[in-house]
Amino acid sequence: MADLTLTMALSHYDRHMPLFDGSVTAEGVDLQVLEVGQSHPLKHGQDRHERMLQKSEFDICELSLSSYLIAKSRGMPFTAIPVFPRRLFSLSQMWVNVNAGIKTPKDLVGKKVGLSTFQTTLSVLAKGDLQSEYNVPWRDIDWYISKDEAVPLKPLAGVKMQLLKKGQKIGAMLAAGEIDALMVPHPPEEALRGGGSVRRLFADPKAEEASYFRKNGYFPIMHVVAFKDEVLNKNPWLAKSITGAFDRAKAACLEYYDDPNWSRFVWGRHLFEEERAAFGDDPWPHGIAKNRANLERFVGYSLDQGLMEKRLTVEELFFEK
Repeated sequence: MADLTLTMALSHYDRHMPLFDGSVTAEGVDLQVLEVGQSHPLKHGQDRHERMLQKSEFDICELSLSSYLIAKSRGMPFTAIPVFPRRLFSLSQMWVNVNAGIKTPKDLVGKKVGLSTFQTTLSVLAKGDLQSEYNVPWRDIDWYISKDEAVPLKPLAGVKMQLLKKGQKIGAMLAAGEIDALMVPHPPEEALRGGGSVRRLFADPKAEEASYFRKNGYFPIMHVVAFKDEVLNKNPWLAKSITGAFDRAKAACLEYYDDPNWSRFVWGRHLFEEERAAFGDDPWPHGIAKNRANLERFVGYSLDQGLMEKRLTVEELFFEK
């Protein structure tokens, strides 16, 4: 019997390279692995989340955790496996204008703060973390949204939120002082250039994030791997096959760093060892059990922010066999 041919859309991360180069394959599947970006175009374009959620363009897709939870709570035809290919702490992704008078998280109250979208996973995490970790009510911030939502939303009553006009660039607005802060998954160009009017909120974000990890026990999930239901319902064995492929790809990626000159970083191996000392052998676990606390807390954030239409258990979110 011939292998099943499927498409899978992923970002080009080091942990996905074994899937892109074919050194890791999925059992029983002729997997066409497509490099598709979200915020930035890759070989097969961008807007990966929208193309999956709005057009069902791929059989399997790396997908925003937040948008997936919204879709699942509405009964949209997608089901994820507990594989989490992208993770970020929110604390390094909080940027401020140096002239905005923002010294601590509390100073964000009443300020104009930009987001890529209200439902972007980093946006939801940042809002939730500000409230739960720093006692900063996210409802007391004036939110500026840079693009349309992947899944349409009805904002909560009383939440201050406005969509930017076409042509407005949220990073440039931060640099110019038109907004006071920005929380996005990718650093704005104005921050990457350095030496300007944009800096991180936290003077030592690594210390903040190490503290967050020690307190909460996880490196926060950003993305899941989701199937179209019609594909998974016809072929439930795919859940085990695709999960196994991601497990093997992750293990292969770790071996890259055995070579101290594998990456362009002069101290790449030192950084690898420093990270292992801070976060343990595997801050990227797959499966429900090791991610339950992270997922349950994020579901709470989503409900509090008016995103999910109903609470779902972790087991209801994933196909795991």
